[in-house]
Amino acid sequence: MTKLLQDPHSVREGREKVLEVAIGREVRAFRKQQGITVAELAKLTDLSIGMLSKIENGNTSPSLTTLQTLANALSVPLTAFFRGYEENREALLTKAGEGVEIERAGTRAGHQYNLLGHIGSNSSGVIVEPYLLTLTQESDTFKTFQHEGIEMIYMLEGKVDYLHGNEIYPLEPGDTLYFDADAPHGPERLVELPIRYLSIICYPQQKS
Repeated sequence: MTKLLQDPHSVREGREKVLEVAIGREVRAFRKQQGITVAELAKLTDLSIGMLSKIENGNTSPSLTTLQTLANALSVPLTAFFRGYEENREALLTKAGEGVEIERAGTRAGHQYNLLGHIGSNSSGVIVEPYLLTLTQESDTFKTFQHEGIEMIYMLEGKVDYLHGNEIYPLEPGDTLYFDADAPHGPERLVELPIRYLSIICYPQQKS
């Protein structure tokens, strides 16, 4: 059995709203990004390991002088430590039938794409695009797609032979196909119409 890297049911118990915890989380994140241990950061700042541990765990309220010392040692602006506290966490509800119908390269008559939601720049560094695809009639040869990121397809209705790279996967309701979207992919043969499936594409957001 594959072990999950994150617990999908974990709870932060509202501590995200506590300023000290938000600051501590950012200090730890910047330290780890630069590959610095707590002991090394202690030497750079003349702060004790115990004090740094309290700061990173949100158990103390550091002074502005201490924060400035940490900012200088980590080569980040002082305001960077408040990012997690001030940042908005977005959520987007799309009611049934309200997805935005769009056109994608390769779209054919009878192939309908509905974008179910979109959150742009965010703290995760990942863009997720969920689509509901509906194929209602036979069409000409389907142009394959090829783009960056990871894609997951979940079949809801109908049957389709789906191409990925040099392999063809027969999909029917309840089936999931998870793949590297950089390889050519797309419906190869529409076996049983109508066909409906969810397509969720994830890729890294561009850094400004």
